[in-house]
Amino acid sequence: MAYSFHPLFLEHDLPDHPETSSRLSTILAEWDRQGLPARLLAVPADPAPEPVLERIHDRRYLAWLQQESRDPPRYIEQDTYICAASYEAATRSAGASIACLQAVLESKARAAIALVRPPGHHARRASPMGFCLINNIACAAAWALAEGGLHRVLIFDFDVHHGNGTQDAFYDDPRLLYFSLHQRPLFPGTGSVEERGRGAGFGYNFNVPLRPGVGDASCLAVVEHLLRPAAERFAPEVILVSAGYDGHWREKLANLRLTVAGYTQLARELTRLADDLCSGRLLFVLEGGYDGEVLAACTANLAHVLLGEPHLCRDPIGEPPEAPRDDLAYVRSLSAVFGL
Repeated sequence: MAYSFHPLFLEHDLPDHPETSSRLSTILAEWDRQGLPARLLAVPADPAPEPVLERIHDRRYLAWLQQESRDPPRYIEQDTYICAASYEAATRSAGASIACLQAVLESKARAAIALVRPPGHHARRASPMGFCLINNIACAAAWALAEGGLHRVLIFDFDVHHGNGTQDAFYDDPRLLYFSLHQRPLFPGTGSVEERGRGAGFGYNFNVPLRPGVGDASCLAVVEHLLRPAAERFAPEVILVSAGYDGHWREKLANLRLTVAGYTQLARELTRLADDLCSGRLLFVLEGGYDGEVLAACTANLAHVLLGEPHLCRDPIGEPPEAPRDDLAYVRSLSAVFGL
């Protein structure tokens, strides 16, 4: 298994902001405690070249981001900040995601985790949004289709917020199937069931908006009843995952009432799906999640799952104080809506 990280990811920072460097430093501390980095293939986090970034982002936007990074730390959008390290950190985050994917496609690793920040799935073609500057997973997917020799890429996004930037990037492209599980109503307000794609891309965009508090069972049912049949029909050559852990019951910005154990089971199911459909080729790219203990536990468990060590997975936080809602009937009803 491969992973990528760069110290510059910790320098993109603004005190008192939810998306802070402590998110990643807490993960790294737990990984070190468990001895994980020494057992994994480390791949470089070089900056993604501008022509690669321009497949997803406008050239003038990238130039503007680079210029803005030279000024003092500040907000450049309602809730998105920038500082001196931000542009390089963002380009290296995209580069790390691509390098991890390349390692998987070249069979240097069966699966990979890109421990990157700032996150990316809200970043649009010509503007930042929702803590995101450059869309890491979209850049990796576009690279795979342009340079990696692939024809069918699946992105599964389980961040609690809808990945509007990723959806927009491939909305009319039948080579990429985008599938999002997210809470609604919630920022950014997109991600309805009716958003199915456009033109040649119609039918390759799947959104499953869930009510707050639905819990592990409903989210795992999405994978069993909706994602798996959609993926089997699409037959992806690789699966990319926008891995946001902000649906955990202890999160303050949202709450799908998920647990660390639920996220770990989700990782197992995605591993099985990749084994069944694309020779195990699987890449996880870190997105949201703002509780350090949750992030550390979930990502360490993810590494153990990808290493084939589920017996080492632990949930140090446990069950939510309130029982989850049951949304299983709604999830199953979407099979007919999506024609699965």
